[in-house]
Amino acid sequence: MTTAAPTSSRDLPHPGRTEIRLEAVLHALSDPMRLQVVRELAADGDELSCSHFDLPVTKSTTTHHFRVLREAGVIRQVYRGTAKMNGLRRDDLDDLFPGLLGSVLAAAARQAVRLGGS
Repeated sequence: MTTAAPTSSRDLPHPGRTEIRLEAVLHALSDPMRLQVVRELAADGDELSCSHFDLPVTKSTTTHHFRVLREAGVIRQVYRGTAKMNGLRRDDLDDLFPGLLGSVLAAAARQAVRLGGS
């Protein structure tokens, strides 16, 4: 997969809209930690810093999860000062795969209720 080349060491590579592939998106969303990140981003509707997320994994594993989401085209990461901000690429995903993100988020919410989570 080709990705947009970073223009500086603080720019992170992201796939262009036409480079986002369904199988990569589904893989990214298949992990419970990554799905939790996407659910929080969708609920907030804005950018959230990496430090906002309280995942029950190590920092290096958290970094890995964000990288998988970014490289799949599910999120966009940008530096704002010293914070790495994360935003859901909802417009791109909805354009490429109409209804997918909404269906996955709704199913995840139903599952959380069924299993007694949030």
